[in-house]
Amino acid sequence: MAINRESVNNNKRKRKKRLFTFILVPLLVLAVSGVSYGAFLYTKAKSVADDSYQPIDRETKRTSKVDPKIDDVSILFIGVDDSEKRSSKSGTTRSRSDALMLATLNEKEKSVKLLSIPRDSYVYIPERGYSDKITHAHYFGGVSSTLETVEELLDIPVDYYVKMNFDAFMDTVDALDGIEVDVPVTFTEQNSKDKKGAIHLEEGLQTLNGEEALALARTRKIDNDIERGKRQQLVLKAIMNKAVSAKAITKYTNLMEAVGDNMTTDLSFSDIQSFLSYATAENGLQVDSLTLTGSDSYINGKYIYQLDQTALVETQSILKEHLGLTDSDSNSTTDNETTTDDSTGASLDTTSTISN
Repeated sequence: MAINRESVNNNKRKRKKRLFTFILVPLLVLAVSGVSYGAFLYTKAKSVADDSYQPIDRETKRTSKVDPKIDDVSILFIGVDDSEKRSSKSGTTRSRSDALMLATLNEKEKSVKLLSIPRDSYVYIPERGYSDKITHAHYFGGVSSTLETVEELLDIPVDYYVKMNFDAFMDTVDALDGIEVDVPVTFTEQNSKDKKGAIHLEEGLQTLNGEEALALARTRKIDNDIERGKRQQLVLKAIMNKAVSAKAITKYTNLMEAVGDNMTTDLSFSDIQSFLSYATAENGLQVDSLTLTGSDSYINGKYIYQLDQTALVETQSILKEHLGLTDSDSNSTTDNETTTDDSTGASLDTTSTISN
C-alpha cells in the first residue's frame, strides 16, 4: 500500500506543535483558547499569567534584555518536588528540581531545540563552589541557583524560566478528568505524599488520574533516567492530546486554575502570547530534541550521571548557533571545570545529608 508522505509529514508537524505547546505550559493553550472562545477565557488566562509572574533579580550572560517577539531566546522549564518530606531540619521547605528541560527558540526560523537535563547530572554549581548533582542546585539556591548552574553548564544565557510543582501536574490531569496512557511497564510507586507502595499500575492502555500519571512520570527505580524521560514524554503527550480535544473546552477554567496555583515564571502574558507565532508558523514548527549523553557512575558510593565532555561541547555549539551566539558572546567554563575537578571530593561530604 502506497504511503501518503505529505500526510505523514503533516501529522508529524502537528504532533510537534502540540508537544511544544505543552512544553510552554498549558497556559499557552489557554491563551489561544481565550482568543478563540471568548473574552472571558482570555481575561482568565491573563489573570493567571499575571498572578504567576515572578521575575528574579539576577546576573545573566546577556549584555542586554531580550524581546521574544524579535529575538532568539531560551527558556528553562523546572519541575520541582515540594512534598513535606523535603523539609529541612530547620523547618524550611526546600525542593529539588525533579525535571529540567531547556528550550531554545530561533525567531527567524520559528524552530525550537529541546534539551533534557538528567536530574543526577554531575555538574559545577557556582553558588556552592563545587560539583554536585544538578538537582541539588534548586535545593540550595532555588530558581536563581538553577539558572546560574545551567548557564554555567551549557555556556549560554538562560533568558526565562517556568517553574511548576507536582501539584500542578496532578491538578492538570484531574482537571481534564484523567488521561489515556498505554503504560509501558508494570510497577509500584509512592504517591505524592511519599506513601510507599500507594500506586500500582499494570502494563497496558488505561485512564490515569493525577496521582497515577505523576507516579508514571516520576518513577525511576525500575530502570534509569533515560527510560524515565521517555515515560515523561508519554504522559505529556497524553495531557496535550486531551487538552486540545473539543471535550476539554469546558474544562479550561479548571485547567487554568490548576496551572496558576502551582506555577511561577518571569514570562509576562505579553511574552507568552509572542510564542503563538511559533505554533502557527506557515511552514510548520520545527522541533529538534537533544539529550546530554553520559554514563552511570559513582563517587564515594553516591550515584551520579557523568556527562560526556566531548558531547557536551558539541551540544553547547548547537545551542549557541541556534541562539545566534558566537564564542565571544559567552564566557568559557574552562576555569570552572578545573575547579570542579579539584572540588569533587568535597562536594559529597558537604551534601552528605541529601540521599538522592
